[in-house]
Amino acid sequence: MRDTSKHQGLRNQLANQLKEKGITDERVLEAVRKVPRHLFLNSGFEDFAYQDKAFPIGAGQTISQPYTVAFQSQLLEVQKDHKILEIGTGSGYQTAILCVMGAKVYSVERQNELFKQTSILLPKLNIRPKHLSFGDGYKGLPNHAPFDSIIVTAGAPIIPQALMAQLKIGGRLVIPLGEKHQIMTMLIRKNATQFEKHEFGEFRFVPLLENKN
Repeated sequence: MRDTSKHQGLRNQLANQLKEKGITDERVLEAVRKVPRHLFLNSGFEDFAYQDKAFPIGAGQTISQPYTVAFQSQLLEVQKDHKILEIGTGSGYQTAILCVMGAKVYSVERQNELFKQTSILLPKLNIRPKHLSFGDGYKGLPNHAPFDSIIVTAGAPIIPQALMAQLKIGGRLVIPLGEKHQIMTMLIRKNATQFEKHEFGEFRFVPLLENKN
């Protein structure tokens, strides 16, 4: 679990690169500077950990490109103690970014291999989400709802109704929508029945899978 001054320097460079690409939320950039992304990757990829690229992490999944993580985090407008539902824990890197930003993170992962890895890794890094769960992200976590924000880290063909129902009024749901290519989409809940929709261009994600018991 080495984290050296060289790694810190690479993180600073990455944060500067993300700023040049349009990430303006200083709290997001500060979290990128703090979270050791190389520890969320297979050691064979360590030399590439601070490039702005996605990489495989096992179980057919990827760790998202840092720009994508930062972009989604910025859209959430995270405040300290915000209660955030994350659909797709994956490597745990996005989880860690949100935790370092002061959010109370509830995360769901449907790949048991990744769920087990992340459940071990995050405490070793002294990163403690409120709740990690193995299950179907399409269903969310109704027992812990409502949430200030919901973030989906996989491409979804539709917006799951269960997630919309679990969002507080005034809350934000950030989800990549589409089959092969996804449009980053944000819904802001205006009241019990109305949502305001915003779109932010094309991204590419692994698919959001469902029907996990």
